[in-house]
Amino acid sequence: MKLTKTIFKSLIILLIFLCNAFSESVNKITIVGNDRISDETIKLFISVDIKDEINETKLNKILKDLYETEFFKNIKIKFDNQILTINVKENPIIEDIKYSGIKSNRILEILKQESLIKKRSSYNENKIKKEELKVKNVLKNLGYYNSTLSILVDQSKNNLVSVTYDIDLGRKSKIKKITFIGNKVFKDKKLHRIITSTEYKFWKFISGRKFLNQNSVILDERLLANFYKNNGYYNVKINSSFAKLIDDNNFELIFNIDSGSKIFFGKLSLSLPADFDENNFSSIKRLFKKIEGKPYSINTIDKILDEIDSITTLEQYKFIKANVVESISQNSINLKFNVEESEKFYVDKINILGNTITAENVIRNQLMLDEGDPFSEILVNKSINNIKSLNFFKVVNSKVVDNNEDKTKSINISVEEKATGEIYATAGVGTSGNSVGFGVKENNFLGKGIGLDTNLLVSSDSLKGKFSVSNPNFNNSDKSVYVSAEAIENDYYQTFGYKTNKTGISIGTDFEYLNDFYVGINNSNFYEKIETNSNASAQQKLQEGNYWDSFMKFNLNYDKRNQKFQTTDGFKSFYSLDLPVISDTNTIKNYYNYSHYFNFFEKNFSSISIYLQSANSLNNKDIKLSERINIPSNRLRGFEAGRVGPKDGDDFIGGNYAYSINFATNIPQFFEESQNLDFLFFADAADIWGVDYNSSIEGNGIRSAVGVALDWMSPVGPMNFTLAYPVTKKIEDKTETFRFNLGTTF
Repeated sequence: MKLTKTIFKSLIILLIFLCNAFSESVNKITIVGNDRISDETIKLFISVDIKDEINETKLNKILKDLYETEFFKNIKIKFDNQILTINVKENPIIEDIKYSGIKSNRILEILKQESLIKKRSSYNENKIKKEELKVKNVLKNLGYYNSTLSILVDQSKNNLVSVTYDIDLGRKSKIKKITFIGNKVFKDKKLHRIITSTEYKFWKFISGRKFLNQNSVILDERLLANFYKNNGYYNVKINSSFAKLIDDNNFELIFNIDSGSKIFFGKLSLSLPADFDENNFSSIKRLFKKIEGKPYSINTIDKILDEIDSITTLEQYKFIKANVVESISQNSINLKFNVEESEKFYVDKINILGNTITAENVIRNQLMLDEGDPFSEILVNKSINNIKSLNFFKVVNSKVVDNNEDKTKSINISVEEKATGEIYATAGVGTSGNSVGFGVKENNFLGKGIGLDTNLLVSSDSLKGKFSVSNPNFNNSDKSVYVSAEAIENDYYQTFGYKTNKTGISIGTDFEYLNDFYVGINNSNFYEKIETNSNASAQQKLQEGNYWDSFMKFNLNYDKRNQKFQTTDGFKSFYSLDLPVISDTNTIKNYYNYSHYFNFFEKNFSSISIYLQSANSLNNKDIKLSERINIPSNRLRGFEAGRVGPKDGDDFIGGNYAYSINFATNIPQFFEESQNLDFLFFADAADIWGVDYNSSIEGNGIRSAVGVALDWMSPVGPMNFTLAYPVTKKIEDKTETFRFNLGTTF
């Protein structure tokens, strides 16, 4: 044992002796070959001073540090007789950068922003190779998959170079076909609605989504993964997505999906420190009971984290963190949420980087914590998700930096801007009439997070135009404020003998009052002109004239759906009340709709809804023609739109009251192998009644119909075919056994 200790001590002494033997101090530093870069600057790069010890390791580090500056093409280092000699050959300076073959100013700006090389920077061959790959990827992201690129370097005097990008864009690469393969469970028709990319059609002359775009494909993968995980497929894998060249400039975009088996929530538990009051966490435990046995959903996980987040507002729980332990047993996932006290840190600084367009306050408004607040990992993650949900940025990243000396943390958030405007056009044809629409949207006007929307819709008997401005977080209040101006013309000369023109403005606000419970307040002011012709009834002609109306609208919306798009579970309850402020008729309007979503078996999606509406005058006057109620066509299939209910002579005049009950369910066993067809069964029941100006006019009675519908994602757009059988009706009602609709975008 003593011998071992003696040998070990001897080795340590020898190692120290060897290190000292190969180390010498620097008495002089000599720099040779530099022209533009001063001796002092180079000395700063190497971090070596007179009297410092130098060995082989230190010399290698000096060499590495100098090359990393990218200022030098060649470097030689010599250390002899305590003199450190550094011989350098400087890289040329880029004097000018030119672009050849690009006419579009927009593409030029993007290339310049993304470029790795800049004027007056050092020329480096390795950087040029990286730049070539970077530019090719940028062009692919813009849809130019067949572009060619050469970067030409022209050497001139005084160690200067000019760089020229010689680019041939070629034609934009089109998505000719989108294919979903693998164990995908859902039909192609449904998956097409999830992704942003779309197949090229000759009439889609406005949409840019028909071009192959690498960033869009990455987004599509994320959207697909989220969709599957929200429907219980916890282990879903988008194994690959790739573009297959079909011909000259057309590609097939292929998504390879492995959904895995459907997973359900099993046992959910909450682990708390011994000194925590469990009563403060009772809301989480109640939520656990509600979701046990239901399909896994990332939205549900978010709700649990939201509950934990709300608890952090209590002073005694400012410094807590939560992690989740997952265990899968067959088709169940058991989750254990561990809540524990974390070390007490405060937020020092929050730095926002990369927002070249979006104002910093727009981003900071999405943060759940501020400088000086207790640091919470939960709130940081939620803040980043809030910024991503703005949909203003291509990339959002965050990094937390510890400042252990003063027990603080700094949060660095970097973003990459993207285009937030769009131009769109729509068209629809069907047995109920034809329509054409056009619109322009901007979601981040002037970088202030303000939304603008201008749209025009022309149909067989109406013309509607609207311009709206909305601020989703007015004055940092977490309340949405909007203003809109609109004009509406409904021409019923041929069918009902009258025409109305309405022009006016609305201003309102929406906000979340409680979890999933939203409140809206709106004031609308409209000038309306009613005209009649010889086809109108005597009572309708009495209402001809000009009107000025001002209404206050109150909306209450309780939304517990699992997802707002392609809903498969949960419910939504919506109530709206219109109160007259200035009105000739003083009409009060009530509207209520309740929808419940569920499934009977695997791949089945069902819903049942109830609709109620009323319109009456507070001072017993006759309400206007435009205020009368007609049952919406989608709530009473099997009957012509607007041609049921009370009738004055030959005119269907609508009613003061209406309701409907609707049930719909898909039958996946029908057309199971067809990827673009869905078969549905429905049952509708409705009634409309009440004529304030003539109580002798009757029209009440339950109308009902059952039928089947076929939804087809056709090459020209979504088509819907409905075959309905009226079960109960009134003699004067106009039935419609078959209905067809086609819609598309441009």
